[in-house]
Amino acid sequence: MVDFKAIGFVLLGLLIIFNWGILVSVTLRKAGARVGKRYGVRWYQPWIDLIKNYTLRSKLTHGYMFYLGPVLRLTGGVGLFIFMPLIYGSEHWMNFSFQGDIVLILYFQFFGTLAMALGAGEGGHPYSTIAISRGLSQVTAVEAPLALSILALAAQYDTLSLREIVEAQQGGFMHWSMWTNPLATAAGMLAFLGSFMHAPFNLVIAPNEIPLGPPTEFHSSYLGIMRTNGPILHMTEAILFMNLFFGGATSWPELLIKTFLLFFWSALVGVVFPRFRVEQSVQFFLKVPLLLAILAIILYM
Repeated sequence: MVDFKAIGFVLLGLLIIFNWGILVSVTLRKAGARVGKRYGVRWYQPWIDLIKNYTLRSKLTHGYMFYLGPVLRLTGGVGLFIFMPLIYGSEHWMNFSFQGDIVLILYFQFFGTLAMALGAGEGGHPYSTIAISRGLSQVTAVEAPLALSILALAAQYDTLSLREIVEAQQGGFMHWSMWTNPLATAAGMLAFLGSFMHAPFNLVIAPNEIPLGPPTEFHSSYLGIMRTNGPILHMTEAILFMNLFFGGATSWPELLIKTFLLFFWSALVGVVFPRFRVEQSVQFFLKVPLLLAILAIILYM
């Protein structure tokens, strides 16, 4: 039997997370601009851009995968959200999490990236394949320490359920994985920077480059779909790391504060460090974060 009430709460939560993700991202963009002595974008500009993109239409013709790419990209972000528990202890805000949901969540994280690569590969831009190879190389390097850090937590708590991992961290902040498993937390937080693809790991979608690949190829409503996925995916990833390492959230105010601080961590690193080349990013993630994740697994196995 279809549980329409549960679906309604999932859709309401998705709407909240989408708008909160846009608001936080534009706030941090303005903070980065102020550091560079610029004014930055208006706080409501992302909503205007989305409306404008969705009202435009394209007459270009490419293969079927070109049009499915942005749709599947959004599917990856929404799918990640649907199975992500939001508020611990709440009957309505646990979404459709289940035993072993961490495995599915890891698949959904890579699903959107792969779909975007397949879609851009059918575009007409000669540099799309270059952008795809750069992007997949960096994403693969990020996934290695991220997956191992999550496996270290699974070994520590003896579960693959995100709900049970959050439950094990209740009872005060000293029970958070941040304190009980600092090696996995350090590896995960470094991988977190790469999964966001913010500076200094944003060469793949660098805003100062013309041959961007996917962002250049897609436009009008297709670009709108991609921009819709951004705040959903990034905010859901922030909730994932909050659940894994920082005790989850027992209320909406706690969730909003913790996700904002996670966003701020990414923005702070981006302001302080210059942009890395792709080979530098790959080497970075396969050195310190990967080593920390391996040590965490050895320690808790």
